Amino acid sequence: MKIAMIEDDFELAEILTEYLKRFNIELTNYEDPFLALSALRSKKFDALILDLSLPGMDGLEVLKKIREFSDIPIIISSARSDITDKVIGLELGADDYLPKPYNPRELEARIRAILRRKRPETPKKSDVVLNEDAREILFKDKPLRLTPAEFEILAYLIKKSPKVLSREDILYNIDSLNDESTLKSIDVIIGRIRQKLEENPKNPRHIISVRGIGYKFVP
Repeated sequence: MKIAMIEDDFELAEILTEYLKRFNIELTNYEDPFLALSALRSKKFDALILDLSLPGMDGLEVLKKIREFSDIPIIISSARSDITDKVIGLELGADDYLPKPYNPRELEARIRAILRRKRPETPKKSDVVLNEDAREILFKDKPLRLTPAEFEILAYLIKKSPKVLSREDILYNIDSLNDESTLKSIDVIIGRIRQKLEENPKNPRHIISVRGIGYKFVP
């Protein structure tokens, strides 16, 4: 596990680095918040421990800048006793607030707690399943009755998801469309697919129109 820390107390950083090693946690400390921001943009860390009283930039401002480009879990670690700092820190996107002084064992427990909460959810099973070998698409476990062009277009959207596909892309990659097919014919076929696939074709959930570009499939 790789953890970043922005802390100008070198002695505290050294103590925490040695302590967390015992729990298979590699701690990298940055005393300079500007160097830390640069590192967070270019390196992969599992979480961040952030002090608020830093040289050159207030910790809350550092937090604000981090949230502009990263959703890394953040624990604020601060000796500030003002409740306003805690509230603002959490409002700006911190995940936890640990007042100093604290026992390193508590920090280790909090790191593991926020990482458990941040684990990605198991993806929800889609109602729409493509079976290329059988050349069929199931909707809620029942095969859709599709023409060759409808099947190929829907299959192509599913395989390219979540990419947005232009009408031109669809037209040039679907074998069932003849040379006389137009971009407008793509819209017509998409409309027919929606009638068979969507519970509310006027407010589709799976085949989404992207204005000025084309279509994308949402599981």
